[in-house]
Amino acid sequence: MAKFVKKPKATPAISTASLPDIVFMLLFFFMVTTVLRETTLKITNKVPRASQLQKLEKKSLVSFIYVGKPKETNVYGTEPRIQVNDVLIAPRDIPRFVFQEKDNLDEAERDKLTISLKVDVETKMGIVSDVKQQLREADALKINYSCVQAVSKD
Repeated sequence: MAKFVKKPKATPAISTASLPDIVFMLLFFFMVTTVLRETTLKITNKVPRASQLQKLEKKSLVSFIYVGKPKETNVYGTEPRIQVNDVLIAPRDIPRFVFQEKDNLDEAERDKLTISLKVDVETKMGIVSDVKQQLREADALKINYSCVQAVSKD
């Protein structure tokens, strides 16, 4: 009777042919799902909390105005400032900002532009009144106050 000798089996090599496809699929996935920050805040902005909120329908028709104390107090002082996009402006420059934002929209959507005010909790109402007055002069009458959802204690 013959003896059977078991030969050691070689493990097959792992195919790396599909590895670039997987890497590009992951890269594409993260490029599509990642949201980049649009503006870099130069002010402190802790928005107030509210219990009844309503989401905006079309975010492309919303422009933000930030109001709060500057982060760099040695450069901009300690008084509340107004920031639009990445620039600190004076209240008198708000109509120019509104007209620029309206120019970026289609003709049919210009009347639907909503200005969202993101005002810091510690900000006094005087500068907010100045902003609202300038928005009236620029005929931007759709104003929204941004806030975060308050945690309900049930």
